[in-house]
Amino acid sequence: MSESKVVIIGSGIGGLASAIRMAARGLEVEVYEQASDTGGKVSELHHQGYRFDTGPSVLTLPELIDELFVLCGENPRDHFNYSKPELSCKYFWEDGSIIKAWQDKAKFAEEIGTHSSVSPQRLDGFLNRSRELYNITAETFIFNSIHKLANFKSGEYRNTLFNIHKLDPFVTMHKRNSRWFRDKKIVQLFDRYATYIGSSPFKTPATLNIISHLEHNLGILFPDKGIYDIAASLTSLAARHGVEFHLNTPVREIIHANGVIKGIRAENRFIPADIVISDTDVNLLYTELMPSEKIPPALVNKERSSSALVFFWGVGTINTQLELHNILFSDDYRNEFSYLFSRKEICSDPTVYIYISSRAVQNDAPQGCENWFVMVNAPENRGQYRDTLITETRRNIIAKINRILGTDIEKHILFEQITDPPAIEQRTGSFRGSLYGLSSNGMFSAFNRHPNFRKKYRNLFFTGGSVHPGGGIPMCLASAKIIDKEIGSILR
Repeated sequence: MSESKVVIIGSGIGGLASAIRMAARGLEVEVYEQASDTGGKVSELHHQGYRFDTGPSVLTLPELIDELFVLCGENPRDHFNYSKPELSCKYFWEDGSIIKAWQDKAKFAEEIGTHSSVSPQRLDGFLNRSRELYNITAETFIFNSIHKLANFKSGEYRNTLFNIHKLDPFVTMHKRNSRWFRDKKIVQLFDRYATYIGSSPFKTPATLNIISHLEHNLGILFPDKGIYDIAASLTSLAARHGVEFHLNTPVREIIHANGVIKGIRAENRFIPADIVISDTDVNLLYTELMPSEKIPPALVNKERSSSALVFFWGVGTINTQLELHNILFSDDYRNEFSYLFSRKEICSDPTVYIYISSRAVQNDAPQGCENWFVMVNAPENRGQYRDTLITETRRNIIAKINRILGTDIEKHILFEQITDPPAIEQRTGSFRGSLYGLSSNGMFSAFNRHPNFRKKYRNLFFTGGSVHPGGGIPMCLASAKIIDKEIGSILR
């Protein structure tokens, strides 16, 4: 297979990273994308002089991006650059409390100590524990397949199994955090990292406190041109190394026979392929691209991740209280997640996330203005997104912003665009609008995720947020790294 042709379905971050890795192996690579641009959920919106990132808003583990440039013999700093903001986030509560999450750990510990009873030593202990969790689990659960029996013979897997008692799978994130801190606000601050994977801190295992390590030990970064520059830079890198992109070209079918993938059908023509990599939602793949295949029961029966309701506001003023990333917390966090995962509704007091990229990228808004990405967690689309629900949630969000910031934000909104879970489902193909595929609500949730390969089809592979190891930019990049290893083994 030295001259193999690889066809990739979808150009999300996982698809782009896979294309680059295959090109670096010297393979012929074609990418078929239904949308008019690449990036998948990593997209952007331009309107009246404002630019918005419409998907993810933070960058962690940037070395996974840098590695792609290095594989192609390029210096990443010649093409893609990022910096480390002073704050990872600014947190607000209804009682007027404010905590700044400084990226300098000593300043963060001092800030926590000033606004709570949590000592610097206690915070350090928690973050050290998060680092240990990451070191035990990363190679096993993030950068390798957990669905391949041979991997369990490796040293990394043996180390994980030897330390399995340290993984905290039997305690929820909220229970563990409550035992560590005993201060409700600090518990809530660290509980919120469950939402990074579309899950509930009251259900997801404490193992997922590794996310705190990514944000507070390693730190968050921000691309100099905004988050969309990740997709733009990777697309340019792929094109420079021979990857051929077919935009506005939806794939209609994956052609297979006798356990072998033969290629795809797009634009009513057959495109042969030696290897097919799917970067589409796996539910969509089984229902539309391979309908003759039985869909794995977990994809149907297991709880799905949350989605998002996002308001893009062109704001005609500068709010001096806000930073790049801001959280206005709900007064009843447990109730918020009960609504999300049990009632499939949005509560009247949701946590509000405000991301203002113009704080870091000056040209993202006209002078004297700001681009507000205002988001609340929302349940998967089950047909409940009526105009009344969105209107009521908007009213609750504005009231919360006005209360906490002491402003009248609506009079400063010059324009508005809204994205809800049905729109996310339609634009990205994410089943029911869930941003991360299956939720991580449960100790065995990692094993419920679809593998990066199918034993039945030796030349079919899966990348992206709906498969192992999960959603979000670093996990999608990791999924591409996993299948690169698997494909490398069949090319030898």
